[in-house]
Amino acid sequence: MNESRKKSKKPWVDPDDAPEWTDDQFNRAAIWDGNRLVRPADGTLSKPGRPKLQNPKQQVTLRLDQVVLEKFRATGAGWQTRINDTLRKSLGL
Repeated sequence: MNESRKKSKKPWVDPDDAPEWTDDQFNRAAIWDGNRLVRPADGTLSKPGRPKLQNPKQQVTLRLDQVVLEKFRATGAGWQTRINDTLRKSLGL
């Protein structure tokens, strides 16, 4: 049996129908002066970002033995946190 199917298309939405920005969205938006970033965005346009940590972690480059890295990665997601916890424990923190 042959059946005629119409392809469904998403309805066109006029870009002028976009919702107005709220004051909160403007306060979180990035501010640029030409090509220079004056203030980075804080969160997204739809919701605020994560709260700022009192003691945020710092990204570093660290060289580890391949076998050490493989063993930690083999433990699954969260392996970087486990490395941090192991280092803290060895330092008595």
